[in-house]
Amino acid sequence: MTLTIRKAEERDAALVFSFIRDLAEYERLAHEVDATEADVAQALFGPNPRVFADIAEWDGKPAGFALWFYNFSTFRGRHGIYLEDLFVRPEFRSRGVGKALLKHLARRCVAEGLARLEWWVLDWNEPALRFYRSIGAAPMDEWTVQRVTGEALVQLAEA
Repeated sequence: MTLTIRKAEERDAALVFSFIRDLAEYERLAHEVDATEADVAQALFGPNPRVFADIAEWDGKPAGFALWFYNFSTFRGRHGIYLEDLFVRPEFRSRGVGKALLKHLARRCVAEGLARLEWWVLDWNEPALRFYRSIGAAPMDEWTVQRVTGEALVQLAEA
């Protein structure tokens, strides 16, 4: 059995979108997905991409993905990577696919001199929380996520 990780290519737009839908189902958030395959293709493979994806394949079969972008730490004075989505299909779990994707991103951080790799996880997702602790991730409990979206975003923009 072989695991490979490769950069997503334009031909992977439908695959990446299917991973996004699968993740949304797992997270019980499918009702929030209003992106289309075309949106994902444009974001990842358009003329000025600001988001990137890596595909994990197990014996040539799509097993999982990581979708990420660069962020910046003013305190550290350096960029980092923010992992937006990490998903491994159920039939490929417990084979090291998720860890390999994270390791791949960690290596990118080290090679590029980036300050950190970070992501969010739903507080009810105990399997993920246990896994992340096992690789040395530390919760940032003192921070509360804030978001402005939809009508509130429009109102703020017009204020």
